[in-house]
Amino acid sequence: MSEREGEGDAPTSGGVPVTDDLIDGLAAEAEEGYDVTELRRRGGRRPMGSAAAEVVPVRLDPELRAALLRRAKNDHTSASEVIRRALQAWLDVA
Repeated sequence: MSEREGEGDAPTSGGVPVTDDLIDGLAAEAEEGYDVTELRRRGGRRPMGSAAAEVVPVRLDPELRAALLRRAKNDHTSASEVIRRALQAWLDVA
């Protein structure tokens, strides 16, 4: 008997009990390798350009931040999107 069997199996996110057989099967599948072209996307942020996006911290005074948030609310978008659009327009890039 394994250590887990006496303690109750923990469920996976899909509610399936984690058993030694399940773990062995998943390990064997992983050892065979995966075709990355067939893997489904599991959410997360969508790519924005030619490479992964980078977080750039910016300090804003209270008045500028308030104006940014008002614009984002009026445009039904995020503050980040307003900043990206403004930079693209000001720097004349797509």
